[in-house]
Order: sequence, then structure tokens, then C-alpha cells
Amino acid sequence: MQGADHHSAYLAQAVAALTAEGRARVDELLDQLVGSAGGHPSVVRFAEARKAEADTSSVEPTDPEPPLAKRELEVLTVGFMTIRDDEPLDDVANWANAVLALLKDERASDSVH
Repeated sequence: MQGADHHSAYLAQAVAALTAEGRARVDELLDQLVGSAGGHPSVVRFAEARKAEADTSSVEPTDPEPPLAKRELEVLTVGFMTIRDDEPLDDVANWANAVLALLKDERASDSVH
């Protein structure tokens, strides 16, 4: 879990570094991601958690998120890779990269079980 702790710290730094413009862009991108995923409930919950983090500049979890299925992880990974690679705002691209690190941890823990 040491890697997960490191990635959580990375996400906390990335969220704290979001500008007001970056936070608004994160909300917009997460809405698009949910739409492209067909509003799947687990993807919606994941997006809502990321929105709350961006809006509050805090990654303190309120409720534990349920584990994501393999297909959901794939959809989120592709979405966040696209954001990271195509986003012109550096703070938003860095945030997307931090989320990708957490998704990688999730995939790794899923393959262990």
C-alpha cells in the first residue's frame, strides 16, 4: 500500500494546485466523461468524488468508494489518459495524471485478488 499512499499524496498535491480555471475545467471534463460512459453508476460515483475533491481542494474521503469493475477501470483509464494527453491547462493535465496513478493502483489490486 505504500505506492497507494504515495499516489494519494500526489493526487492531494495536484488537487491543491488546481487554479479556479482548472477546477471549472475538471468539472466540465468529468461531466463529459460520465456522458461518454453512458452514465454508468460506478463511473458517476467516481466522477462525483473527483469533482468534490477539485471543488474543495481536498482529497479527504468522505465515504469509501466501491471497487470498480475491469470495464469501468478501462473506461476511466482511457478517459483520463485522453485528458492528460490533450488538456492544454497544465494543472488539469497534472491532476489527470495523478488520477491515472490511482487507477493503476486499483487495477493492480484487482489483479491480485
